[in-house]
Amino acid sequence: MRIYRSLGRWPYTGRMWGVLCVVPLFFSPVVLAQATQDTTALPGEFKISTDVVMVLLDVSVKDARGGYVPRLSKDDFQVYENGALQKLTAFSSADVPVAVGLVMDESGSMRGRRAHAITAGVVFIGASNPQDQVFVVNFNDTVRSGLPVSIPFSGDLNVLHAALSRDKSEGRTALYDAIAFSLHHLESAQRDKKTLLVVSDGGDTCSRQTLPELMSVIQQSLATIYTIGIYDDDDRDRNPEVLKRIANTSGGECFLPRAVEEIAPICQQIAQDIRSRYTIGYAPDRTGQKGGIRKIRVAVSPPGHQKLIVRTRTSYSLPDELALAPRTPSK
Repeated sequence: MRIYRSLGRWPYTGRMWGVLCVVPLFFSPVVLAQATQDTTALPGEFKISTDVVMVLLDVSVKDARGGYVPRLSKDDFQVYENGALQKLTAFSSADVPVAVGLVMDESGSMRGRRAHAITAGVVFIGASNPQDQVFVVNFNDTVRSGLPVSIPFSGDLNVLHAALSRDKSEGRTALYDAIAFSLHHLESAQRDKKTLLVVSDGGDTCSRQTLPELMSVIQQSLATIYTIGIYDDDDRDRNPEVLKRIANTSGGECFLPRAVEEIAPICQQIAQDIRSRYTIGYAPDRTGQKGGIRKIRVAVSPPGHQKLIVRTRTSYSLPDELALAPRTPSK
């Protein structure tokens, strides 16, 4: 069973909002369901009982050298919400297929770097799970799907390559609108794990969506967002700080390559990161609390490891109607 409320009014007729109602498992910041590991299920699957708010987090764990740390257990993780330690009730480390959107800047400021952006997309697709559902969003003054209307998602590399390279670089930049549009499109995906890869110089010159509005949508979305900043030092539109903020808020990562030769390895790294992430979940205490922004901190302390780098969402937005809802006692 999967029921989502839509992301407000679309497209661009007012302030967007998003609230997740009922969802079965992976990678929602907030879900109205309790997920517990089912020993009869396939790896990564959960058995669901409804009527309990649960926070599910997409977590990347690396060592000090940047290597991924496999084979961690639920007991190795500690999660704090607003400073209070939470009891984990869901855990998975399976490499499951994702729904992923490639959000590609085709504005005039990207002219001369367009070929590198296309290469980034192709390399990323090639290193991803073959069962991923992939779509392309191209943007300059306008935001548009790279795939035909009849093909919302595809795993065909030739089709996706055509979607990446169908337009030329010209016009202004509607970055915020493109990301909001892509998050909206992800709602129709059949994969529970959802991701965006944004390739841009970070500038925005014509979006109707404001940055605060976009950040609100990101905090309530399902997606982890990775960003790659491609720009020259004399690019007046460049804004790497925006790219960092978008990635960090969603639990993703921002990459700012110094040379074009770094782009392909970065895309391979992002694909591996998506396939190596852990899923952890907990039911937050809602007693006497209103909704709003809740701060998250995740620590990992397995035996035999010293310094580990943990990346996930640092906060999420819980609507008042979920925060104040009666909590079903656990059995």
